[in-house]
Amino acid sequence: MEKLATAQIEERIKELPGWKYTGNSIAADLKFKDFKEAFSVMTRIAFECEALNHHPDWKNVYNQLHIALNTHDAQGITEKDFKLAHKIQDIISS
Repeated sequence: MEKLATAQIEERIKELPGWKYTGNSIAADLKFKDFKEAFSVMTRIAFECEALNHHPDWKNVYNQLHIALNTHDAQGITEKDFKLAHKIQDIISS
């Protein structure tokens, strides 16, 4: 998969409320009611990751979840990252 240009990333990130472009990934910091809710969302995200064969760098502390996406093989951000980010948005918005 081909790495996206900075301008493409900056334009596409506007479609994802709460996400930011960090220079080497697109990332979101999410907060939930409690650990159980955070873990539940992580589980739902994990199934999407497996289906797409694309996995995030993430960190969970109690009710907080940090997610960062980039495509290691392309050494940058690709369409694959935006596809997963949109799936994640759908999950957290439902």
